[in-house]
Amino acid sequence: MAKKRKPKTDRMKIEGEPDAAPPPAQPPMMPEGEPEEDPEEKRKRKEQEEAARSRADEIRDEKTLEKVRELMKKVSQGFQDQWDRGNDQLDYWDVYDCVLGGHQGYAGNSQIFIPIVHDAVEARETRFINQIFPRSGRNVECISSDEKPYGVMALLEHYIRKTKLRTQVMPSLMRNGDVEGQYNIYMGWDTSSRHVVYRQKPTVEVEGEEVEDEADDDEDIVEEEIKTALPTVEVLADADVLVLPHTANSVGQALQKGGSATILRRWSKERLQQAIDDEEVDEEEGEMLLKEMGNSKDAPDAPNADKKHVDAAGINAKAGGSELTLYEVWTYFKLDGVRRLCRIYYAGVANDDGGAGGGKERDRILSVRRCPYWTDRCPLLSAPVHKLSNAFKGKSLISNVAPLQYAANDTINEGQDSATYALMPIVMTDPAKNPRVGSMVLNLAAIWETNPNDTKFAQFPQLWKDAIQIVAYYQTQIFQSLSVSPAIIPQSSGGKAKRNQAEIANEQQVDLISTADVCTNLEDEILTQILRWFVDLDYQFRESAITVRQYGQMGLRAKMEEIPPLQIDKRYEFRWFGVEAARNAQMQQQQIATVNVVRGIPPQMYPGYELNVVPVLSQLIENTFGPRLAPEIFRDMKSKLSIDAEEENEFLMEGITLPVHELDDDREHMQRHLQAMKEGDPSGSVRQHMLYHRMQMNKKLAMQQQSLAGMQGAPGGAAPGIAGTPRPGATPAPPRGGQNPPGAIHQDRMQDASRAPRR
Repeated sequence: MAKKRKPKTDRMKIEGEPDAAPPPAQPPMMPEGEPEEDPEEKRKRKEQEEAARSRADEIRDEKTLEKVRELMKKVSQGFQDQWDRGNDQLDYWDVYDCVLGGHQGYAGNSQIFIPIVHDAVEARETRFINQIFPRSGRNVECISSDEKPYGVMALLEHYIRKTKLRTQVMPSLMRNGDVEGQYNIYMGWDTSSRHVVYRQKPTVEVEGEEVEDEADDDEDIVEEEIKTALPTVEVLADADVLVLPHTANSVGQALQKGGSATILRRWSKERLQQAIDDEEVDEEEGEMLLKEMGNSKDAPDAPNADKKHVDAAGINAKAGGSELTLYEVWTYFKLDGVRRLCRIYYAGVANDDGGAGGGKERDRILSVRRCPYWTDRCPLLSAPVHKLSNAFKGKSLISNVAPLQYAANDTINEGQDSATYALMPIVMTDPAKNPRVGSMVLNLAAIWETNPNDTKFAQFPQLWKDAIQIVAYYQTQIFQSLSVSPAIIPQSSGGKAKRNQAEIANEQQVDLISTADVCTNLEDEILTQILRWFVDLDYQFRESAITVRQYGQMGLRAKMEEIPPLQIDKRYEFRWFGVEAARNAQMQQQQIATVNVVRGIPPQMYPGYELNVVPVLSQLIENTFGPRLAPEIFRDMKSKLSIDAEEENEFLMEGITLPVHELDDDREHMQRHLQAMKEGDPSGSVRQHMLYHRMQMNKKLAMQQQSLAGMQGAPGGAAPGIAGTPRPGATPAPPRGGQNPPGAIHQDRMQDASRAPRR
């Protein structure tokens, strides 16, 4: 009796990935006839190897632990040094969240907060986010000495979307930067799982091969665990980040000079239990800490910006023993004579008796381990919004305008109280001449029994008009200090005097310059570093076979173009391209004109050189269509390398559509694919692929016949002398009376984008 085999998807299941993941293995090349390793046995073997490696990376010698204790004294003092900075930032968050506080001088009936600073920060966020993420959708640029790895670039674009950089990360990072004066990002890798259920036809073994049982109408219910692994980008509050020394220029420089980088972590009991299960912390220390949750004597009294954000959202979160506050410290220790980057988890000082008192105090060092990342770099990315000399952290942008916001609130509240009084008339009467004051009731058709000359009406001064003018001045000054132009907020543009076109153009040009300045700083210090971390994490944690299965042709190219960390910044340099893409329309138009001029110069004019326009063409096509479509439109000959037919069958049976290559042996491939179809082709990918092979065979046959018959014609395309094409050496321009394509910039309007126009 034939045995039913497991679903084919079981051998493609994503395997568990611990913290220190194994190298990104290529699909194993098994000798012909040798059975493949069982997936379950392979998973257990990897887990054992990673557990052994994790234990080897753990450091528990007394000499190193003593260094940790000395380091934590400096870290604790460092947080105390920036305690005032953190409290000021909480006040600045109140300004952004429109919360009246103790800084207001006027205490009247009205409680109005006019959101001037809030609107300015939101306007800056909208302007900068749209500049960083252009509508073209192309955000990744690769500068390489060889051909560009388009598959890896497309995979990075995928990570940008999956990590929600555009919708969640960057908006909160921009707000944190304006309010706190510092950009703080923490990189990581996360693996999540879910169990899916689907139907599958039972299989039987026929002549050594397993095929679907057509005679059996029943279907098996198959359950499979799917694990999704992606990089994570976490925005940190500035009060939770400490870099020593305070005068360092970057995190890397601080660590190299013997300093440290510390992040305050607030863990729940569930998060601590997960850290114990994942072997991030020592099991014995972690279990003891679970019992003593909230009894630590050395809980850092640092301002909690996260609680401030939760409160602003209308959620009253209970603080206290439900959270564990601990330090995550990165520093270099000398191990076996070699300086190595280490990660420390420290939970303060506690009593051995569980916090009841009277016991011996000792430090809660949860773990000391070598850096779990192959790049041996700290995952903290931190940069100031405006760099100050000899200072790591920057100054908040709101610190200069917060007094103006407080004054505007006092003024508008005074004006509102004045308006309330002005709306109610004042009745003046002589009580000696008007004994019926009690009967003078304000009502419809009321009769007042008094002499009209003895009673008069007066009005309270309308001070609210002056208050509105004063608030408008404060608003103008705040917008100017935060580089928010009226072009960003149309409701505030104009005024009493209507501006002319030259003034509007000058204002917009200056706005572009200030936008480019902020976005370039953010691109170089944060976004480009995020892309490099994406490449490093992808190389360390991604499984090639799973990537191919999930991402199709894009994953196949990424698998073939694997980039080791040693080649990054040498052969390949990944950087953020969004800012340049938003302002390179004019440059691309000039490049097209320049290519036509250069190709008209005869070779004898530049002896010793040769003209190669391939980089220009590939760059133009990549800028226009992005890294996904560019390799399909302008193909590299190396992309035509043939793939083994058996490997193609594995991908085709998973429903992945693969192209055919010119170097394929079409007849042999079709025979192999025909054998694979015996197992069934539910998605139709195999039949479609065989159709492509048949079409390619007909194309090759037609080309051979054309070559034999001498019918090979001249290649098509624009050439000198053809009507409608520019002459060599001339700038392409429409004929007289015509117009350029949509989006083209007129020649008279070509100008340097970094220079503001004259009035």
